[in-house]
Amino acid sequence: MHDSGADAAPGEIVVTSCTTLGSTLIVHLTGEIDHLSVGPLRALLASAADHGCTGLVLDTSQVTFCDSAFLKVLDWWPRHGRRLRLANRSRAVLRLLSAAAYGGPRREWAVSPAPRNPRGRPRGVAPTRPGSPRTGFWTVRER
Repeated sequence: MHDSGADAAPGEIVVTSCTTLGSTLIVHLTGEIDHLSVGPLRALLASAADHGCTGLVLDTSQVTFCDSAFLKVLDWWPRHGRRLRLANRSRAVLRLLSAAAYGGPRREWAVSPAPRNPRGRPRGVAPTRPGSPRTGFWTVRER
């Protein structure tokens, strides 16, 4: 009898598109990312790293829920000099990243401009001081 485990559980996350641009993998995600559904995403990224992809852009605009399992994937990718960028972050992703930035071990986050709402603030973000990790695209860099 085969023990299915969490990684083999049917996931609720869908990769709606996956393309490469040079050595950068561009992935559009939809659905929920948790410890039960992250297995296929982890396998996709491991395969891409094995095939020489050094950059990753994740479009998470359609992600409705994510937990620490997604953070583990985000922490895993930048090893060995790989680059990571989260584009079009959903509210769920913003909430998780904000909690990680302020509640966990400090990481070096590079920030790029984010889309702005009519008041001049990045969408989905409360006012913060300049340089705050909550104000732009999240790029993870290993220290």
